[in-house]
Amino acid sequence: MTRPSEEDGGPPVGPVESVSEALAAGRTTLLVTVTGPDFPGVSATLFTVLAEHGAEMLDVQQATIHGHLTLSTLVGLSGDPGRLERSLDVAIPALGLKVTVETGGDASSVHPYSTHVVSVLGRPITAAGFAEVARTLAAQRVNIDRVRRVADYPVTGLELRISTPASSPPTDAALRQALVGASQRAGVDVAVQRVGIAQRAKRLICFDVDSTLVQGEVIEMLAAHAGREAEVREVTEAAMRGEIDFTESLHRRVATLEGLPASCLDDVGNALELTPGARTTVRTLKRLGFKCGVVSGGFTQVVSHLVEELGLDWAAANELEIADGRLTGRVVGDVVDRAGKARQLLAFADAFDVPIEQTVAVGDGANDLDMLAAAGLGIAFNAKPVVAAAADTALTYPFLDAVLFVLGVTRDEIEVADAAEGLLRRVPI
Repeated sequence: MTRPSEEDGGPPVGPVESVSEALAAGRTTLLVTVTGPDFPGVSATLFTVLAEHGAEMLDVQQATIHGHLTLSTLVGLSGDPGRLERSLDVAIPALGLKVTVETGGDASSVHPYSTHVVSVLGRPITAAGFAEVARTLAAQRVNIDRVRRVADYPVTGLELRISTPASSPPTDAALRQALVGASQRAGVDVAVQRVGIAQRAKRLICFDVDSTLVQGEVIEMLAAHAGREAEVREVTEAAMRGEIDFTESLHRRVATLEGLPASCLDDVGNALELTPGARTTVRTLKRLGFKCGVVSGGFTQVVSHLVEELGLDWAAANELEIADGRLTGRVVGDVVDRAGKARQLLAFADAFDVPIEQTVAVGDGANDLDMLAAAGLGIAFNAKPVVAAAADTALTYPFLDAVLFVLGVTRDEIEVADAAEGLLRRVPI
């Protein structure tokens, strides 16, 4: 491989040797690790010493946790390793830091590229909980290559880069199933995705509305105006569990609204309570260039309030029939049911010229199953068990911005962008 060219923004330099090439040329590989308090100038000192001895950089990793630095670099060296080590033993301790030098064996000592990224979310993540995840990975012969914190609010989020064994690696399904078990035992949410361009190339997200983007069920709020909320809630819950066909349940529930004044739709639309983190999630994704929308088994007359409030790019929902200023107890046109939600996702992806692999869907009920399966990444949010089991990943904390952490966006990145627009705030939870 080569260093970046001038066109790539780097200086015009020669090729960088791989570890195998360094070994083939008779060079010694050395792992140099510096630890201690972090401050400006540590890297400059280390690499100046390495440069004086003609070292070739093969790999470098740095982590800083609460001001404590661990900086490791793998180098190829043609000269005397002992001479380099003596130089480091003078320069690095003079900074108040420790340095160790280990002689590498062969190219196999260099760890392969990570194959998956695992997101662990908890409130909190305890040592016992993380140990359960780590033991589960070890049982699958999976190595944890790197760990970084991606969030401290409203949940703690850790991102693990892992690599599966080259020989007989577990299938993605087996790895995901093992981590689902670990998440249940550890009391944390765990998501696993393949490392690669696809993970970072998502461009469109589709939210369910009821109990996902907003708290509660819109049709129950409408039914409360008719004094039939309990009856409607019972049917809703059965439909979300998959016990009743959604279209049948919708017609049964809408029938209870017959005679209500159409003004109730605006009353309910204005009374909607967004799920905590909803504004942050949509705002952040739109900054990243995402197309954001909703596909709902609810009603266009209510969903339109969300489109305006959040600046959504599209919406699809059912339309309630109105005659003489009152609801008739019927819907107009085709019902947006389980299959309809998936069709709408595909249609909007096509309209925005986004490959389906680059889409995300978020939902909680049985009528979201086809949509979650169709999307490049299906996320079950505080979902019914049948949905959580079928989705690519399941989130159980009531904060929608956890979706951002699964997508690799960090809380620091969110808050820097919010602060620039004067929107930064943390609500006590």
